[in-house]
Amino acid sequence: MSNIAVNKKQQKSYANLAAIVCLAFIAAMYFLSNHAPATILNNPKLQIFKTIFLSIIMETMPFLWIGVFISALLHVFVSDQAMKKMIPKNPVLGILTASVLGIVFPLCECGMVPAIRRLINKGMPLYVATTFILVGPILNPIVFWSTFTAFRGRPEIAYGRMGLAFAVALAVGLIIYRFVHTNQLRVQVHAHGHSAVNQHDHEHHSHENKLVAVMGHAISEFFDMGKFIVFGAFLVGMLQTFVSQDNLVSLGQGQGSANALMMGLGFILSLCSTSDAFVAQSFVTTFSTGSLIAFMVFGPMMNLKGLLMMSAVFKTRFVLLLSALVVVLVYAGTLLLQYFFLK
Repeated sequence: MSNIAVNKKQQKSYANLAAIVCLAFIAAMYFLSNHAPATILNNPKLQIFKTIFLSIIMETMPFLWIGVFISALLHVFVSDQAMKKMIPKNPVLGILTASVLGIVFPLCECGMVPAIRRLINKGMPLYVATTFILVGPILNPIVFWSTFTAFRGRPEIAYGRMGLAFAVALAVGLIIYRFVHTNQLRVQVHAHGHSAVNQHDHEHHSHENKLVAVMGHAISEFFDMGKFIVFGAFLVGMLQTFVSQDNLVSLGQGQGSANALMMGLGFILSLCSTSDAFVAQSFVTTFSTGSLIAFMVFGPMMNLKGLLMMSAVFKTRFVLLLSALVVVLVYAGTLLLQYFFLK
């Protein structure tokens, strides 16, 4: 138990150090670039980087707040027994339930990940939670509406996106149900579904106002996950600023390479699922329909900032397994869609 605590402290210290370094760099660049002695830093690309970095922070933080608030509500008001009763024993029905939860809670992955950690601690099976993470950011009315609006003249793209997202999440959920049977959270969970910290907190809920408890958990979760948003925004900003997208686009001439390229672009750009359809629409004359769907399915499921957040919640081997499954299934699924259903 002491080794687990030590490892957890080391992981947190590394993550905190990375976030501090990123913030220090951003602060130094911001202040120095506006002073005459440091005109060398007053570079257009650095200004673009600042804009991208801040826009990602502004875009993701509201969803992160929603996610941690839901997580805190679940922690305080939903019992382990109630959570276990909500999830059907049948794996297919459990995955369908996760898909419905995505409609009820239309969040991007920034809000999904904090809530998922709490749901697993409450007794939600790993395969259901994984399905929720993958399908939730895509299979909801807001994303369907934005995709349908962006491709108003080609509704098959919106339907293809929704159908492929569900099929991939279903396949991944069933694979995890079949082959992954151990706890994959970084924080070890006790028999009743709570970490040592959570058990200690529950002992005090009867002696404190529950709304105060909700805010306390939400703030703690926000700072725990927020540093990964900062670090992810830093990396995305660097990639978008200094990696030429025109050069990347020139590589995607073939059908197979175009799908892989657009998946990689979705991973790097880390766009919110409610707005990525309008970015994909700008590539409609350059890339095939299948590659556009690959961009809009893979990006919300697996992107840079989301991957960092999942790495903070799940063990590294599980994150690698999940990433590999999503890569293979999305790539194969878009090729099949292009060949059989799309023109």
